[in-house]
Amino acid sequence: MSDDPLRPARRTYRHGNLRAALLEAGVALAREGGPDAVVLREVTRCAGVVPNAAYRHFANHQALFEAVRGVALSQLAYAIEAEINAVQPLDDPRLRARASFRGVGLGYLRFARQEPGLFRTAFAAQPFDLNETPHSDHESAQGASGLDPFQLLGQALDGMVDAGLMLPARRAGAEWMAWSAVHGMAFLVLNGPLRGQGETEHQALAEQLVAMVERGLLAELGG
Repeated sequence: MSDDPLRPARRTYRHGNLRAALLEAGVALAREGGPDAVVLREVTRCAGVVPNAAYRHFANHQALFEAVRGVALSQLAYAIEAEINAVQPLDDPRLRARASFRGVGLGYLRFARQEPGLFRTAFAAQPFDLNETPHSDHESAQGASGLDPFQLLGQALDGMVDAGLMLPARRAGAEWMAWSAVHGMAFLVLNGPLRGQGETEHQALAEQLVAMVERGLLAELGG
């Protein structure tokens, strides 16, 4: 890529891993322009090869796109993990569980704001299927922990139950409530009436939303 991480640059391919070069070019295009920017001809141009060369490694455009989408989901997982890891030094397991849960939502929303092209790509073309993690040719949607974004949310919710913060009866389906809230907020920020707000305002809204979801989950315990 070029010195500007948001602008893909032409790279003449000579040797090494062409598949990795194509994937890197596709991710760079997605970062700059979202899912519609991942065009096979442009990916091969950025990698410095003719379009037909891509078919040695990807059966078609959709296979290439799914590989790029897997990387976008993986980067989202890493962003969430960074938030979770920051609160692990907390000694009180209850405080740690609550902070980890908040970290999932805050990491999700921060990634959407900072990497809008990758965020849109992560959820483009087909749903995030819980039974079949989006990937192609072993491209992983996981972070360093081996968990994908949805699994990280589930782990945080399980941690809330284990810490005695959430009633087990409230655990079933809780990920859908939490996920729909932050996902909806993300697109209000990217495409909706919140897009004109500044980063300070966006972060304040993110913290308010995550706190509201948390209070709803803890309500029966006096949160």
